[in-house]
Amino acid sequence: MSVAGQPADRGLAAGRRPEAGQEPQTGQGPEAGQGPEGGRVSAAATGKGPAAGIGIRAAATADAVSIAAIYAPVVASSAISFEEAPPGPDEISRRMLGSPRLPWLVADDAGHVAGYAYASAHRQRPAYRWSADCSVYLDPGYRGRGIGRLLYEHLIGEVRDLGYVSLFAGIALPNAASAGLHEAVGFRPVGVFRAVGYKFGAWRDVGWWQLRLRDLPADPGEPRPWAPAPAPGREAGRPWAGGPGRGEAGGRGQS
Repeated sequence: MSVAGQPADRGLAAGRRPEAGQEPQTGQGPEAGQGPEGGRVSAAATGKGPAAGIGIRAAATADAVSIAAIYAPVVASSAISFEEAPPGPDEISRRMLGSPRLPWLVADDAGHVAGYAYASAHRQRPAYRWSADCSVYLDPGYRGRGIGRLLYEHLIGEVRDLGYVSLFAGIALPNAASAGLHEAVGFRPVGVFRAVGYKFGAWRDVGWWQLRLRDLPADPGEPRPWAPAPAPGREAGRPWAGGPGRGEAGGRGQS
């Protein structure tokens, strides 16, 4: 479920169009959703304004403890996620390394994981393989600073570079914050699954948002697996824990 680690807006009526599970954002240029350097994740590409000093890097399995801690209360205390038992660090690591390999990124505040975003397969049947889903979650102390948008801008560029055609976000309704974030980076609403899930004693609707990453190719090439490159001087598999501007901490997906 794609939301932003933030409770649903309980003031919205169930039938009203929501807005995305992260802090709402406004303003969108013609290239909204395109990460810096065509999607290359760089420690030097940090946030501006309230997000200043936050670096975006490829997640390592050593980040799974922090990621699990951010996600656990979303599962346990809200209908934002349709999971019922919070996954532990081992399960998070398994998902990070699963096939097809897709990007997992973290927002790094001097070694502290402030939030994360990731992409996953949209469906299992092979004709869906040019589509992916995405989600973003924040540590509650970092909401409202534009970090969700910063993560998504990098994630979108990474997924685009791998040869995917569309990104989808499923949002449990109502969620006023989440649609706002997704629409700010270029997603558009495409439909609602009514009463598709049941959690905490109520039937839940899920809205779907889509972002087209490229023109529809007549004969699409195979999407490539993501292969994050460690930062210079960093041992593969260990998290980069330096401050902003200390070299590249992720790379384009490669076959």
